Amino acid sequence: MRDFQLPGRSPVRTTGAMAATSHPLSTQAAVEMLRAGGNAVDAAVCASAVQAVVEPQSTGIGGDCFVLYCPGGLDEVIALNGSGRAPAAASIDRFRSMGMAEVPTHGPHSVSIPGAIDAWDRLIRDRGRKTLADVLAPAIHYAEKGYVVHDRVAFDWQAAKVLLEQDEHSAAIFLRNGRALEAGDIHVQPALAATLQRVAERGRKGFYEGPVAEAMVARLQELGGLHSLADFAATSCDYVSSVSVDYRGYRVHQMPPNNQGLTALLMLNIVAQDDLSSVDPNDARRFHLELEAARLAYRERDNRLGDLDPSSPVIESLLSKGHAARLRQKICMNRAMTDLPEVKLRRSDTVYISVVDEDRNAISFINSTYDSFGSGITCPSTGIVLQNRASSFRMDPNHTNALAPGKRPMHTIMPGMLTRNGRAVMPFGVMGGDFQPMGHVHFLTNILDFGMDVQAALDSPRLFHTQGSIKAERGLSDATARELQALGHKVEEAPEPFGGGQAVWIDWEMGTLTGASDHRKDGMASGY
Repeated sequence: MRDFQLPGRSPVRTTGAMAATSHPLSTQAAVEMLRAGGNAVDAAVCASAVQAVVEPQSTGIGGDCFVLYCPGGLDEVIALNGSGRAPAAASIDRFRSMGMAEVPTHGPHSVSIPGAIDAWDRLIRDRGRKTLADVLAPAIHYAEKGYVVHDRVAFDWQAAKVLLEQDEHSAAIFLRNGRALEAGDIHVQPALAATLQRVAERGRKGFYEGPVAEAMVARLQELGGLHSLADFAATSCDYVSSVSVDYRGYRVHQMPPNNQGLTALLMLNIVAQDDLSSVDPNDARRFHLELEAARLAYRERDNRLGDLDPSSPVIESLLSKGHAARLRQKICMNRAMTDLPEVKLRRSDTVYISVVDEDRNAISFINSTYDSFGSGITCPSTGIVLQNRASSFRMDPNHTNALAPGKRPMHTIMPGMLTRNGRAVMPFGVMGGDFQPMGHVHFLTNILDFGMDVQAALDSPRLFHTQGSIKAERGLSDATARELQALGHKVEEAPEPFGGGQAVWIDWEMGTLTGASDHRKDGMASGY
């Protein structure tokens, strides 16, 4: 139980249904959808659509999504890959002929084809109870009538001001008299409302064919992009098999590559070899083990993950207990490793949604345009911000994540699902770009090793090894920071919080749901 004399929030507890998102309007829309007879799928898509309007820096219909879904709360984990592909004309040779040594972070060549709308449409048709028009209605309302900018949204918006200034249409929609919108401002997006209405009426065809697709392709080609109408029309999500490992008597499920979720599973296999519960959750030894495990796992990710075939031996190799044991031997609990090459890491903006309905359908849902405001390119007539997920590709033809026509890039956004004894236990996720595997492991060990409730597990201070040092949130004690430094880590204050997160815990014996939403964002958990 938390100390009620200190700042914080309690988890939310219900018996009926629960939704947890990073924005109050999104959570509210999800709960209203559940009360109106929608299921977890309807509520999650509805919530994601609302956030595509009210958190425009983090997500949008010009981005991608991934889903883990347990129908009826059983441990049958249905995984849907809603990530888009590189244009058919994009190749390493073509990019090099245009003078590029690497894929740009922003601009037209950073844009892969958006996959989210295709995945939303497929989910609603295959698993929902409502129509796409039903679930998009709240988002259309907020785009047309306006919404109030929330505090964390404004924080991120300000940080993206320079990027927005570089595209006249982005500046026209997302800057006001040259400034980023601030908390309390009202923002309206009529062009996006019209696009969402077209999708509501026509489904995926309203996005990938006809005037909307034509406008996106025209804007990209105007800027020198290689995208075509055929690229958009060919977009299709895929049902895939999740990857998973056992941890402390539970089964942890992630998306397979081209997703980085396997990185978290490798980390869990490494730290599982130690008795974490024998130390305090804020002990330097706990953080040291997680940090070193992360450094090893991220190296494997960067060297070996990409758009892999499901039967690739790389997947089995990375998940093997023997491989984890060999990596664990590289970790010394008395000093930090000094012989690891620095892994190139970056942050991104994302929304994560966790929903469990009255029938215990449980969904773990994540949607993103990657960097804040994605590529920085906005299609003016549609209001669509285009993602920059193609910037993840490598220009090394021998690398697993090498750029190639029609290929999916390695993805950072990763929904998680926890199961046990034939049942879903918790849809969960922690946002934050490359931080996400570290975030998932820290969150899960908080619960499964240290017995924290889901809210306390999210609230716990976070650390991440990046750019040659440990960046630590201000919640880390000075004493722990000094102990980490004594182990050879360089510790610096994080310039901003690491990600955000949501989760819903299902207690089958008591018949209750316990939801939580990260204090690092504006959101909340709610239910009935």
